[in-house]
Amino acid sequence: MAEFRNPNQQGGGDNKSLLVMMLVLVAVFFGVQLFGPKKKTPPPASATPATQSASTQSAPEPSNATPQPPSPAATPAPAVKKAPAVSHTSVPVVEATKQSTTVIENELYRITFSNRGGQVTSWILKKKPGGGTFTSNDGKPLNLVHEEAAQKLGYPLSLYTTNADLTSRLASVLYVPSATGTVAAPTSLTFTYSDGSLQVRKTFSFDESYILHADVQVTQNGAPVRAYLMWPGGFGDQYDSYSYATAQIDTNIDGKTEHLAAKKITDGGTINGPIAWAGTSDAFFAAVFLPDAPDNAVIASLKNEVDVGKTILRSTFSTSKGPVNVPMLGAGLADSSGPILTRVFVGPKAISVLRKIHAADNGPSLESLLSFGFFSIIAKPLFICLQFIYAHMVANWGWAIIILTILINIITLPFRIKTMQNALKMQRIQPQMNAIKERYKKYKATDPKKGEMNAEIMKLQKDNGVNMFGGCIPTLITLPLIYAFYEMLPRVVELRHAHWFWLTDLQAPDPWHILPIVVVISQFLMQYYTPSPGVDPSQQKMMAFMMPVISGWFTWTYGAGLALYWTVGNLIQIIQQTIMNRTSLGREMKEVAAKRVRRKAGVGAGTTIQGKR
Repeated sequence: MAEFRNPNQQGGGDNKSLLVMMLVLVAVFFGVQLFGPKKKTPPPASATPATQSASTQSAPEPSNATPQPPSPAATPAPAVKKAPAVSHTSVPVVEATKQSTTVIENELYRITFSNRGGQVTSWILKKKPGGGTFTSNDGKPLNLVHEEAAQKLGYPLSLYTTNADLTSRLASVLYVPSATGTVAAPTSLTFTYSDGSLQVRKTFSFDESYILHADVQVTQNGAPVRAYLMWPGGFGDQYDSYSYATAQIDTNIDGKTEHLAAKKITDGGTINGPIAWAGTSDAFFAAVFLPDAPDNAVIASLKNEVDVGKTILRSTFSTSKGPVNVPMLGAGLADSSGPILTRVFVGPKAISVLRKIHAADNGPSLESLLSFGFFSIIAKPLFICLQFIYAHMVANWGWAIIILTILINIITLPFRIKTMQNALKMQRIQPQMNAIKERYKKYKATDPKKGEMNAEIMKLQKDNGVNMFGGCIPTLITLPLIYAFYEMLPRVVELRHAHWFWLTDLQAPDPWHILPIVVVISQFLMQYYTPSPGVDPSQQKMMAFMMPVISGWFTWTYGAGLALYWTVGNLIQIIQQTIMNRTSLGREMKEVAAKRVRRKAGVGAGTTIQGKR
């Protein structure tokens, strides 16, 4: 192996060269000190044009152009220290003398800004998609600002930096607003602040939609400061364990949408662009940033705990007093090049609203912001149908659910008839199947002869037109629909506080528990009226009691919309089954079921069932 040596140890000649070079450098250094120009006291800032030019370069006026940070190698340290003193003489101080508010209003919202921090103190949503108005759980106008979280973590559209002192300062100084009082959208609002070295300008533009545009610039000593435009945490509609549990960070990167729950969020974590859109949301509402330059976007996530023990609905946790700490998620957007240029969506997660909002350069829409979970492939079309019925047939969500349930049961009726026919065919060949099993009962389950038995049974079923999976068809249809309703109802903002007769909120449990009781009774009657000739009588009795108990438990604690769907579906199936039992198919199935019971009891043993061909 070759040996590597220190070049300075490879001969005396090199050492002599090094010594000569050092002596030359020392001589040059002392020569500059002795014979160079003497240091002079700098004149006042206005004395010479050269000095004015230097001050202009060290503290430029704010502009729409993107400021470029100075190179550390090109900017000497002493110049950076002197910059604040010079900039005070060239940049005027801009600061309000008293606190004021500005209200921006259109048909959809009423936003109140404070010039302290140039941030939002109230964000009232007004018009509800599909009709009606948004209200909080106590009947007041819905304020999307979570007051407890805002007091601790900061208010919406505040600025966040990695320097805690600077962040606190940006949120507490008095900005000068371009307007005060109430202003109707479309309009723009600008907040300006400067102390001579720190300069901030925040411009917000509003139209008649849920979208506003933000242009934010923060510089210190002329250099851009990376500041994040924030929605620091929480929404004003959160009041119970479920609403806090649904908080998440939503991102769309490279065309892929992700919904990250609180347990997957790191406080202060950042993601670099390209980012089409990103923000935070709960079950019904969202605050999402759509940067003008996705490639330069940087998203930051915040995760803090807030004690909501005084305001949370206690029955969802416990009735005991004490603190209730819940995770509070927030998100912010910065631009790696300097100023923040972004649109901001703050509003309901309604499909009709989200699908119209796209990222920059005709990027992906916000529609994927609303997720229906694992059964989204069924739940989403289900809601679109429900929404169509509400918009074109009945302007009530309860009646829309009833009509949709009727349509679903009409569509699935042929499958139920087919299932009954298949069950009857199965019972007609049951004696032959039993004979085949009797011939092979001496063989163990692992014996290859058992494969021959299964082949004979399958051939027998095929020859008689029996589908071995025919009895599963209704279950494969009805259960996914129930689970789809289960996933859809609590995520649809249109059904929030939707009423139907005594039900004031279809997303909350029935306060009088009328529907759960009807579900239990109707489920029992449905089991009773539906003949099951292929099911063991003891198993049939167990199912007749277990299914009503399970369905009753689900509807007792869940949203009344699910109980309404389940109740109406059971009543329709009872009517359908009663009619079908009077047909020749129904009468034959009842006869087969009765004979099976007698045979199990030892009555008429040895007789052969002769069904109709």
